Amino acid sequence: MNTTELVGFIAGIFVASSLLPQVIKSWKTKSTKDISIAWSVINLIGQVLWLVYGVLIGSVSLVAMTALTFLMVLIIVFLKLRFG
Repeated sequence: MNTTELVGFIAGIFVASSLLPQVIKSWKTKSTKDISIAWSVINLIGQVLWLVYGVLIGSVSLVAMTALTFLMVLIIVFLKLRFG
């Protein structure tokens, strides 16, 4: 892994993990009333496009971290649908 990929990997970890506190809070409180479903959908679309882009340019770090971020947003959407 070269320096560029390493920086991308570290950046991706920070971005994906930034969503973890929201996931934990939503799960503990069973409340997602302040989370916009529009934000969630737009974010998921953006993550899919970043994932495709990462595959097209062959960036392992971009694909891995975008997949992780996509998963975190998908969990938030699931919690939003479950707890409303």
